[in-house]
Amino acid sequence: MARAGDKKRRIWLLVGAAIVVVILANAHLVYIAISTQPECVPHQKDKVEDGAGFRSAKSAC
Repeated sequence: MARAGDKKRRIWLLVGAAIVVVILANAHLVYIAISTQPECVPHQKDKVEDGAGFRSAKSAC
């Protein structure tokens, strides 16, 4: 039968492993966000009077 100390140690190891997984996943998301830049997509650049389309507020392309 497992001792109470062994059970606590296993629980803390699982908690630690879960925290490490969350930290690594967030680090990966930050890396991807910093290292990539999406391409410009075609969009309407001139204001339309009839409101029949969307346009960017400030185009970066």
